[in-house]
Amino acid sequence: MLVAHLDAAYNLARYLMRNETEAEDVVQSAYVRAISHFAGFRGGDGRAWLLMIVRNSCYDLMRKRGPSLQDMDFDEAVHSGERQNPNPETVVLLAERAEVVRKSLAELPADSREVIVLRELEQLSYQEIASIVGIPVGTVMSRLSRARQRLHETLSGYRERGEINSMS
Repeated sequence: MLVAHLDAAYNLARYLMRNETEAEDVVQSAYVRAISHFAGFRGGDGRAWLLMIVRNSCYDLMRKRGPSLQDMDFDEAVHSGERQNPNPETVVLLAERAEVVRKSLAELPADSREVIVLRELEQLSYQEIASIVGIPVGTVMSRLSRARQRLHETLSGYRERGEINSMS
């Protein structure tokens, strides 16, 4: 059951930790915690349960390390995908846009970043996110709204400064 959610667990950890190695370590420790507490699992959504453990593990590690390490640069290698595209111009434009989105996402506070990752990348429901993060559904919705607005503003700023070329 837990192995099926490894990709989602790692994806959340790497966006929160902003470091591939730390994300791997967090996922490993989260899986150990999940396995050791599996007897206490009362059924329900195993994915949400595991992601809650991963999320808590990430925040535990961030608290131990202090605020200065939470502001490190986002690791580009963690989020680079290997897509094949025959049109070199399109490849350059997509890479440029991905970099700008990555930078914009990295500028968000961790609580905003986590709800964006869980909703937009992991496609979780508002209720599942609320369960994972431990906040009411209304708070999930308002955090998502603020995070999306901030991303939009940041991306608009890049476009206005000419740092994003438009694609036809």
